[in-house]
Amino acid sequence: MKIVLCQINPTVGDFRNNKDKILKNINRNNDLNIDIIIFPELAICGYPPMDLIWEIGFIRENLNVLDKIASISKVPIIIGCIRQDGNKIYNSAAICYEGKVQSFCDKILLPTYDVFDEVRYFSAGRTPKVVSIPINGVKRKIGVQICEDLWDNNYSCKVSEIQKKLGAELIINISASPYFDNRIQERSKQIISKVHQLNLPFIYCNMVGAQDELIFDGSSFVFSKEGELRGQGKSFEEDCIVVDINKNKKIKLCSYNREEELYRALCLGVKDYFAKSGHEHAVIGLSGGIDSALVAMIAIEALGKNNVHGISLPSKYSSQHSLNDAKELAINLDIDYRVIKIHSIIKSFEIVLQPSFANETPNVAEENIQSRVRGNLLMALANKFGWLVLSTGNKTELALGYCTLYGDMIGALAVISDLSKNDVYAIANWINNNRDKSIPLNTIKKEPSAELAPNQVDPFDYNIISPLVDSIIEKRKSISELVSGGLDEELVLSIYKKIKINEYKRRQAPPGIRVSSKAFGIGRRLPIINNFNG
Repeated sequence: MKIVLCQINPTVGDFRNNKDKILKNINRNNDLNIDIIIFPELAICGYPPMDLIWEIGFIRENLNVLDKIASISKVPIIIGCIRQDGNKIYNSAAICYEGKVQSFCDKILLPTYDVFDEVRYFSAGRTPKVVSIPINGVKRKIGVQICEDLWDNNYSCKVSEIQKKLGAELIINISASPYFDNRIQERSKQIISKVHQLNLPFIYCNMVGAQDELIFDGSSFVFSKEGELRGQGKSFEEDCIVVDINKNKKIKLCSYNREEELYRALCLGVKDYFAKSGHEHAVIGLSGGIDSALVAMIAIEALGKNNVHGISLPSKYSSQHSLNDAKELAINLDIDYRVIKIHSIIKSFEIVLQPSFANETPNVAEENIQSRVRGNLLMALANKFGWLVLSTGNKTELALGYCTLYGDMIGALAVISDLSKNDVYAIANWINNNRDKSIPLNTIKKEPSAELAPNQVDPFDYNIISPLVDSIIEKRKSISELVSGGLDEELVLSIYKKIKINEYKRRQAPPGIRVSSKAFGIGRRLPIINNFNG
């Protein structure tokens, strides 16, 4: 059986361009003696459509595109779409051949955890199905399933087992499975487990691209019934994988090391955020620190050096080494670089506020004025030239509230807001070891500082705090678990409190790119007012 997996990058609601992309892939493969052409989950409308589903004409337009696809189906096509039956809406796979839609398979298991909220939009399919598809004049029974249907271990309905009992000779799963750290390896293990359980070949076609906070990595798989990998799609790129399950030889799973994988994911996130929103240019405040350096590296990889603008905004507390590091980075990257001194602006604030601040000891209020002035200047440049500001804060800082609302938190996209401080260093080192040594060594080696006060340094030992924050946010460990694991109780209580009381800041932060199992954003919904002490 010769199949082609078209892991495409659709845009939510862009029916015209999605249709053109799908038809291009079909026409390109029609003459290759293909038996089945496969597209991802909701390939026609993009994923996740969210409340657009309820907009007048959205489902109708989705069905119009499906009809066009079906009308040219010389060979069987399996494609993700929305199906409506009366008042019920289904996340479905359409099976098309002989010029029309022959049948639908509805998604059985609707995820409602983390970033998923499918029960809000879709009805669950009644029962797993097997469809008969003509291949070389012979009807072949195929179990068609959608994304979560693969992950049925924790559900009462065992989708794959039922399809096997119904006579399936092959399982095809179409997915829009978001990426996070180690997800590609998890998926391959899950599929291999199913293959060994069922003794059936398994085809997995995943979406690629970025949509708001989510990254879809592609990484489609074809496994033989012996559990051998016979085909794999590229990660973080569109790809067409042509595989003959019986003739292709076994291949090794292609994977990147952790730092490169995270870097590629973030680059895709930035690239698609700009392309799909109709923007080209990014502006970044270059402080000379590690966070802004990494964001700049990601931006030029995603957008090209001519579309990235670096702005240094020194105050009287900015060290000469930081100014030098920012300039050296900009020279290394060959990007537009400008220096805008903020001394006079800060002085004007001091004069205006002097009557109100009289007899008060300077504190974080004065420090944050500097950050907010920088934010205002970056936004002014963005507004004037049609650029987007990239926020440079990391996950550890965002968790602890070590960031300034309406200051360094401004922006259209928080590029590294799901990277811990330790991951920022790890990826920066990977870049310098595997690419041109673009990030100044001093930027990586020096003690981190916001430089908002004399001789200021970050008040955290990130080697301890960064993994502690990850344990609380991603692993949901309780105070008692962490303390019993050997951590100082006063430290744990302090970090828990900081995370909790800064929820209001995160609610106002720009969207970030999700690369961990639990990011700040749509997958983590906690009340701002929260008196629970874990």
